[in-house]
Amino acid sequence: MAVEEDAGVRFQSEKSIVQSPRLHKFPAIPLWYNLHMALSTKIRVGVLRGGPSSEHEISLRTGVHVLKNLPDKYSPVDIFVDRSGVWHLQGVVTETKRVLRKIDVLFNALHGEYGEDGTLQYMLDAFGVPYTGSKRLASVFAMHKGHAKNFLRKHGVKSPYHKVLRKENASKETIRELFKLAPNPSVIKPVGKGSSIGVSISTRMTEFETAVEKAFGLSDVILIEEYITGREATCGVVDSFRGEKFYAFLPVEFVHSQGSTFLDYEAKYGRKSRTVHPGRFSQAEKDAIQAAARTVHKALDLRHYSRSDFIVSPRRGVYFLEVNTLPGLYADAPFTESFGAVGVSFSDFLGHVLELALRGK
Repeated sequence: MAVEEDAGVRFQSEKSIVQSPRLHKFPAIPLWYNLHMALSTKIRVGVLRGGPSSEHEISLRTGVHVLKNLPDKYSPVDIFVDRSGVWHLQGVVTETKRVLRKIDVLFNALHGEYGEDGTLQYMLDAFGVPYTGSKRLASVFAMHKGHAKNFLRKHGVKSPYHKVLRKENASKETIRELFKLAPNPSVIKPVGKGSSIGVSISTRMTEFETAVEKAFGLSDVILIEEYITGREATCGVVDSFRGEKFYAFLPVEFVHSQGSTFLDYEAKYGRKSRTVHPGRFSQAEKDAIQAAARTVHKALDLRHYSRSDFIVSPRRGVYFLEVNTLPGLYADAPFTESFGAVGVSFSDFLGHVLELALRGK
């Protein structure tokens, strides 16, 4: 199936026509297409993309790249979920249970809420559909940055000093007292958002109050943590790969644009930063990043693949920031570009992960 990057372009193959989810009208799927799908000897892979989360656009990019690169033994089935949570099968609004009956395995290309927080996983487990990515409880736990950090501390994974604050406890007096007690500068972020959405750095009381208000606009629970100066790194882990139970890729380094203090959403996706594959870390730093990424993946009982983010302080060492249980897999994503650094094709990775899902691993 040939798939265009532009979501406003109609996707076409010899035997199907799939229109972009951004268009209001979808072409009808011919009757013979359903017959073809039923008789196909290929394994039907539903690629789930979009979703009602704040990372909808990133998921669309991931989904398109996955659809383009599935190995030949698989038959791609495009499943789009719009922002209101309505499912579309090959461009046609379809009841969820009917969609799931049309596939053999689901590749979860959603990011953020709904797709990455255990909601989707609960439903798929109920329907008995094999899927890629972590199971429900691991997804729920990893999504909460505070819970994950506190748990990982017991496994020797070092995180910046932090406090969790709930909205119902956030009186003006409490916020001001927290500012006095928190390290300065501080990072304020929602506990359950990815892609640096809602993240701010504050050095003054007014900035702190504004940042807290911004984060609470996206989540009822926020994280306030120490801002550590250093180089940002990320490291992907894949299950049962290249003879290792938890294979860690070479760490990737993020390089900020001039004037940027941290890797925010615009820096990540608006071309205001660049990545170095592999990162320019010492052997000791690289080993520490990879060891921590493996520990995070194993300790949180994550499945198939994950990507952990770190800050590398020149004096204090490697600090864990957060883990992505479904990292971006678009063409130039840090996780995707990690494959090239070690001579692995994206198609081979997709095939490996799908095999794990089909075997229930």
